[in-house]
Amino acid sequence: MTMPPDGRLLTLHCAGPETIEAFPPVATKAAQDGIALHFAALAAHRDRIPSYRTLLDPVELERAARFRFELDRERFVIAHGLLRTVLGGWLGASPQELRFGRGPYGKPFLEGSDLRFNLSDTKDALVIAIGSSGEIGVDVETMARNVDHRSVSEHYFTLEEVEVISASPDRKRKFLEFWTRKEAVLKASGVGIMEDLRVLQVHAAENRMTIGHQAFVRHAAAQYHLGTWHLGKDHILSVATDTPLPSVRLLMH
Repeated sequence: MTMPPDGRLLTLHCAGPETIEAFPPVATKAAQDGIALHFAALAAHRDRIPSYRTLLDPVELERAARFRFELDRERFVIAHGLLRTVLGGWLGASPQELRFGRGPYGKPFLEGSDLRFNLSDTKDALVIAIGSSGEIGVDVETMARNVDHRSVSEHYFTLEEVEVISASPDRKRKFLEFWTRKEAVLKASGVGIMEDLRVLQVHAAENRMTIGHQAFVRHAAAQYHLGTWHLGKDHILSVATDTPLPSVRLLMH
């Protein structure tokens, strides 16, 4: 296949949206196959903030302190405290002893481990995706989010995607399905941010496009497999992997 002169080819395979059943959390990797999605409502963990804070390292505590608003500080501490707790359970290690590094664009990884993980939070919840094969990106959004989906769609979505959103009986939900897909791909690639999200087309089962973004061209895989799920009436999440999507299990904390 000839490489396009202004970039390279990218294929995004998209499945869903589907509903997903929740199970009680399982602490160890041995009890799980595929990808585990650890989901938590922030309100259910607010009383654990003091104990979660004791798990964080000095860098994480300093990052938490930089947030202007208390709710944002609480969200950070809950998310990273639970992340350490869950990863420690998978590895049979103390959460305080885990050491994180960061990729060239800030994506965290576990030093000394090939375990893959990704974290996403929204206004009222968070999700941690964990697996052992292939890179993972996850994004969660809440229907409680205030968004002008019409004007945002025109700026971040292709004409085809805008048409699908406009024809949907629930435009906000469809908008968030597409938004989480794009964010999950960026997070799986390790790039994290792309100014023009219209170059990532996610409305069809198979989407082929040419990517010219330099960081994405250098670091992203040639294709990603995405799944999108509804968690009850309030939350939408998408997962992206650079390998065929394995089984996915939702664990409710």
